[in-house]
Amino acid sequence: MSGRLAGLDTSDIRGAVQPDFRLADITWFRVGGPAELLFQPADEADLALFLKRLPADMPLTIIGLGSNLLVRDGGIPGVTIRLGMRGFGAVEPAGLNRLRAGCAVPDKALAKAALEHGLGGFAFYHGIPGGIGGALRMNAGANGGETRERVVEVRAVTRAGEIVTLTTADMGYAYRHSSVAKDMIFTSAVFEGVPAPRSDIEAAMAAVQDHRETSQPIRERTGGSTFKNPPGHSAWKLVDQAGCRGLIVGGAQVSEKHCNFLINIGDASAYDVERLGETVRARVLATSGIRLEWEIKRLGSFETGRTVEEFGEW
Repeated sequence: MSGRLAGLDTSDIRGAVQPDFRLADITWFRVGGPAELLFQPADEADLALFLKRLPADMPLTIIGLGSNLLVRDGGIPGVTIRLGMRGFGAVEPAGLNRLRAGCAVPDKALAKAALEHGLGGFAFYHGIPGGIGGALRMNAGANGGETRERVVEVRAVTRAGEIVTLTTADMGYAYRHSSVAKDMIFTSAVFEGVPAPRSDIEAAMAAVQDHRETSQPIRERTGGSTFKNPPGHSAWKLVDQAGCRGLIVGGAQVSEKHCNFLINIGDASAYDVERLGETVRARVLATSGIRLEWEIKRLGSFETGRTVEEFGEW
């Protein structure tokens, strides 16, 4: 470990502590530099203990399943935390019409669990390629549904290692956004559904799956939807109207199938992907006057001499 991490006491930490971890192996774009230190806690108590010992000035980054994420080529400094399925991957009943899900649970798995418990209102999760932690953080939604409609309460660990419970109001939800401190780590959440016939739930999930397979490049190396929909507009339409469908920068391309997806077509770097995204933003601004906002989270440092400027066109 680097000098600033060498003094960190991990003697009775039960989770995995891995220096210089290659993040490209766990991100869906398959690009990006290493984490200076990756910590995968054994459970909530292990996470709380680790955070209590982590110096307050140590940079801290939280990542999920790696789907809606672009890690820059210079890597992520300090400590990166990722919750694993072993300690945070359970879904269980939590009262009438309610389920508690760990934050490493894939969104699609929560939709399936809701089906098995006869609960409607979760089919939209069947089409979101991420995990519950990320869904809570960004109020993930699709096909007319949003996370904030289903959440009752959220358990989290603060930067200081305190375990807290947050209400839906505490989450401060807006479109693809929550106002909770970025260094707050969600560990599980309680969701509430509505009783529904199994056939109705299966039909809703099938419709979501059909929409994904016919309209999105789900078998490519991609981060999912790249830009937020501006009020009154569809991001993909703005990108298409700007002439960016199929646009290539280095090893990255705007999907021919869905213009709001960027894909790694072979040997892309994070630099290529972000430069392509900013080129798209510049062209959309020039043609429509609208400034698209990134939905994909971009983390870490640029490599020396390979900085990407906002709205810079390649």
